[in-house]
Amino acid sequence: MPRPRRRLASTCIGTVTAGLLATGAALAAPEDDKGGRGSDIAMGAYLDYGPPGIARIPSLSRWLGGKEIRVGHTYLPGDRWAGIEGNVGFLEDWAEWRQAEDDRMFVLNVPMQERNEGRVPDYRVARLIRAGAEGAYDHHFRNLAERLVDLGVPDTVIVLGWEMNGTTYTHRCAPDPENWKAYWRRVVRAMRAVPGQEFKFDFAPNRGRDAIGWTECYPGDDVVDIIGMDSYDQGPGRDFDEQVSQPYGLQHHVDFAKAHGKGISYPEWGLFKRGDNPEYVRRMLKWIEQQRPIYHTITDYCPHGVWQCKSNPQSSKAFRDALAPDRPGPVIPTPVIPTPVIPTPVVPTPVVPTPVVPTPQIPTPEVPKPEVPSPSPVVPKPEVPSPSPVVPSPVSPSPVSPSPVSPSPVSPSPAVPVPVPSPAVPSPEAPAPVSPSPAVPSPAVPSPEVPAPVSPGPVGPSPVVPSPEVPAPVSPGPVETPVPVPVPSPAVPVPSPESPAPSASPSPKPSPVVPKPDPAPTTPTPPQVNSKQWCMPLNFGEWLSKLLGKQSLCVKFDWGKDSGFWPF
Repeated sequence: MPRPRRRLASTCIGTVTAGLLATGAALAAPEDDKGGRGSDIAMGAYLDYGPPGIARIPSLSRWLGGKEIRVGHTYLPGDRWAGIEGNVGFLEDWAEWRQAEDDRMFVLNVPMQERNEGRVPDYRVARLIRAGAEGAYDHHFRNLAERLVDLGVPDTVIVLGWEMNGTTYTHRCAPDPENWKAYWRRVVRAMRAVPGQEFKFDFAPNRGRDAIGWTECYPGDDVVDIIGMDSYDQGPGRDFDEQVSQPYGLQHHVDFAKAHGKGISYPEWGLFKRGDNPEYVRRMLKWIEQQRPIYHTITDYCPHGVWQCKSNPQSSKAFRDALAPDRPGPVIPTPVIPTPVIPTPVVPTPVVPTPVVPTPQIPTPEVPKPEVPSPSPVVPKPEVPSPSPVVPSPVSPSPVSPSPVSPSPVSPSPAVPVPVPSPAVPSPEAPAPVSPSPAVPSPAVPSPEVPAPVSPGPVGPSPVVPSPEVPAPVSPGPVETPVPVPVPSPAVPVPSPESPAPSASPSPKPSPVVPKPDPAPTTPTPPQVNSKQWCMPLNFGEWLSKLLGKQSLCVKFDWGKDSGFWPF
C-alpha cells in the first residue's frame, strides 16, 4: 500500500503544475500524432470475460501485424455478492496470463452493488448507497482483495463502480452523490488493508454530463490512482471535435486529471450509435496517442468492435492501419498461404528451317574440243599446178569399194571450205579432147584417190573421217568426159576467197582440224557463160555402177553467132 502512494507522491508536484497550466488552454489538435505507431502505451481489448477472451489475444496480436497486447480486461459479474467477491473460476486463468509477462496489465471491472443491472429505482439505490457508506459491504471487498492476492495478481487495476455518472447501473452516483463518495472511500480502504496488495483504483465515468456531472462524484485524490473515461461514438456531441470540447468531455477529462496529478486511461471505447465510422476510430486513436494514457482497451464486440465485429469493415481497417507497428514484432503473423505462382510455360518459338532450295545445277554442255595433236599438224598447202595442155590420164576408180551414194551436189557448210571444182575426166568412148580456152586456165585436178573432207554437222566441229579406200568426188558437179578444156558447171558455187583449195597430195586420214586457207589463195576460175558443152551424170544402178564406175553424158553445142543458131 505505501509503495503506490510513494510513486504517486513523487509525480504529484509536476502533474499538478502541468494541469494548472493546461486548464482553460486551447484544445489540442487531435491530428497531431506525437507518438506514432508502435508506442509503449499499453493496449488491449475486451474479447470475452473468461478463457475465450484470453485465447483470442494472440490472434488479435497477429491481426495487428504482431503488435503486443499488454492489457487483459474482464468484468466480475454483478448479480450476486459471491461474484463480486471473486468466487469465479476465470480469475485463475487471467492471473496465469498476467504472470506470464512482467509488463502485462490486468484490468478488472468491479461492481459496487449486487443486481447491478437490475434497473433498481433511485430511492432504493439511495438506501443501498447509504448502507455502503456505513460499512455494510466492506467484507465483500475484503474477500475480493484476498482472492486476488492469493492468485498472484496483487497489482490488478480495479475499475470500481464504472460509469457512476450514468443511469444504467445500480452503483450509480446521482441518487446520493455525497454518500456515494463516502462509500467509494470505504471500499478502497477495505481492499488496501489486505496484506500484499498493490492495487490501483481507476475512477472511470462516462464522457459527458449524463445523469450528473462526473466531477461531483470524484471521491478524492487519496483514494484514486487513475482517472479514466469510457467514450463511445455517441452523443453528446455531433462529431469527434464536440466530443473533445463539450463539458465533461475528453479535454475536460485530461485537464481534470492533470489538475489532480493523476494518470488517465480509457478502459472502454468503441463504435456505437453512428455505426461504421472510420473517422471516429482514426481520431480516437490519434487522441490516445497524443494524450499518452496509462492504458486503453477497446470493447471488441458488436456493435462496438472492429476485430470480432464484422459490421464495421472500414473502421476495422482504420484501427489496424493505425496500430500496426513500424517494424515487425516478435510475434509471427498469421501465415498467409500464397497463391502458387504457376510459371507460364515458355513455349519456344518453333524455328521453322528455311527450306534451302538448291540452285539447280544446270550442267554446262561440254562442247567437245577437237583434240589438237602436239605438235600442231602441218596443214598441207594445196599445190596448184600450172595450166597444162596435157590432160592427165583418167584413173579408173577401184571396183572394190565404189561409193554407194550418187554424186549429188553437196551444199557447202559455211564453216567448211568448198573445194575447187575438178575438171571432168574424159571417157574412152568420148571424142578427142578440145584444147582448153587460154582465157580460163584450170588447175590440174588432183588424183581422184584423195578423200575429200566431209562437211562437219552442225553439232560438232569435227569433220567426218571418210574411209580412205572409198574415192569420193569432191566437185559437186563432176563431169567425167574427155573434154580437153574443163568447164565448171554453172550450178557449182564459186568458192569464196576464204575457202582453201583442196590438198594436192592425197592423205589417207585427214586431220580433224579444218585446214586453214593459204594466205595467198589461188584466183578462182570465173564461171563460163553460155558453155557449149553440157554433161549429165549417168546412173546404172548400184551393181552396174560398181563395175563401170561413174559415167557422164556430155553434149557439145556450137551456137555461136557464126553458127546461125542463137536461142537466147
